[in-house]
Amino acid sequence: MTASITPAPSMPSRAAPLHIGIVGCSAEGAALCYRTICTEGAAILGQAHAHPEVSMHTPSLAAYVDCLERGDLQGVADLMLASARTLARAGADFLVCPDNTIHQAFDRVAPHSPLPWLHIAEVVAAEAAARGHRRLALTGTRWLVDSNVYPDKLAAQGLACVRPTEAERTEIGRIIMDELVPGVVRPEAVATFQRVIARMQREEGCDAVVLGCTEIPLIISDANSALPTLDSTRLLARAALRRAVGSGGRA
Repeated sequence: MTASITPAPSMPSRAAPLHIGIVGCSAEGAALCYRTICTEGAAILGQAHAHPEVSMHTPSLAAYVDCLERGDLQGVADLMLASARTLARAGADFLVCPDNTIHQAFDRVAPHSPLPWLHIAEVVAAEAAARGHRRLALTGTRWLVDSNVYPDKLAAQGLACVRPTEAERTEIGRIIMDELVPGVVRPEAVATFQRVIARMQREEGCDAVVLGCTEIPLIISDANSALPTLDSTRLLARAALRRAVGSGGRA
């Protein structure tokens, strides 16, 4: 007589993290976001070398700059939506954009997007509030600093947004576009940012600084800033990791 063997119950497999889509704009910022997701994924997933699936799409930066210089936010939105559709076809579950400046067009993008997004300024504002900051200095391109991207999102958290002076905005914008975006790092650029941040602490009463351009972390961090920094690039990447894993993932 042959004994029957009852198979052991199968253990449910762990849900796969959601697939992150990165809508890229400039190379350095997109690369830092991607690198952060990949290198910090293992700690969240609890397995060496593990990270969620990631896809990235980047049109030519020149196309974005052309739209920004002409004040064509609909053109910016169209480029972002084209990337969103490409990433949706690639299987992404949600999107992030590691570029603060083009978030000016976000309200034109979100209603027509095939996928949900995380908003970079909302992520930074939530982190600032959680850390107990109240009055934030804003650094970034001239296009960003002149916009309401950060003032609106910070105000929603009860936080004040302080902009640099006209001269400071012009010089910071030049450094970003002419040096940091192409990956050029000069000591003079570091000194300029340090001087502006220190002045805003001293004269404006700021208690933290938003690194509101995804290239600024190439030269400024808590190690060399007079104010605590809010690194928008890495904060967005970490929020994407939490979203990918915390939502339960895909079966």
